[in-house]
Amino acid sequence: MISGKTKLIGHLGFPTESFKAPLIYNPYFERDGIDAVVVPMGSRAEDYPDFLKLFFRLSNAHGALVTMPHKVVTTGLVDDLMPTAAIAGACNAVRREGDGRLTGDMFDGEGFVRGVLRKGRQVAGTRALVVGAGGVGSAISASLAKAGVAELGLFDMNGGAAEALGGRLTRYYPALKVSTGSNDPAGFDIVVNATPLGMKPGDPLPLDIERLPASAFVGEVVMAQTITPFLAAAQQRGCQVQVGTDMLFEQIPAYLEFFGLPTTTADDLRSVARLG
Repeated sequence: MISGKTKLIGHLGFPTESFKAPLIYNPYFERDGIDAVVVPMGSRAEDYPDFLKLFFRLSNAHGALVTMPHKVVTTGLVDDLMPTAAIAGACNAVRREGDGRLTGDMFDGEGFVRGVLRKGRQVAGTRALVVGAGGVGSAISASLAKAGVAELGLFDMNGGAAEALGGRLTRYYPALKVSTGSNDPAGFDIVVNATPLGMKPGDPLPLDIERLPASAFVGEVVMAQTITPFLAAAQQRGCQVQVGTDMLFEQIPAYLEFFGLPTTTADDLRSVARLG
């Protein structure tokens, strides 16, 4: 039941037909009696800068989930940008502070890291390789740095993207050892495919699987299928793996904390979600 006291969380993007967040958040809010609601709001790119400001002028606007195609432009529309969003160059959550200022953050990478930790693996002090330096790869790299990895290898077919990401990382984490230019997974503790490879049948693997250590924790961002060819190959080598949808569910508890709402676990959210 929506009342005059309900906290409004806008899910901003375009188009809205494929939005899954309302089907995860709202059943959880309803079950636990949390007076908040996530509402899809289809804002076209040309309208979005004005719409975001207008949305937060609503007295009951509590926060916003931001999705495509607005994640990048949002970084320039908020008053305060958290380091993870600044490194990623994208923002997928905005909240209004008590003084009316807007704070933006990015949780794609946080979801990935929380998934690793919940599976009993260590992140701090490890060596991690992220293949793909686009939006999601940048977010994961930023969150790995925040979680205390000792060394980060970055690779992208566009070498300039990896170099630029490395520069942003060392600006915020000067003690972090960053290397670019190689997707050789040998010697790494955490290996992430943050490319679209695996979305289409016949895609090549993102790296030489024969060089992948059996001790590595292997993560995937592709959600087109649960076990992608890359994850299947990693499992055959004895690696512990994390599927793409884990990142989606694991970031929601972090979102709830960011918005100051009661939080829960990813497993609980999976059990209550009405994804059909």
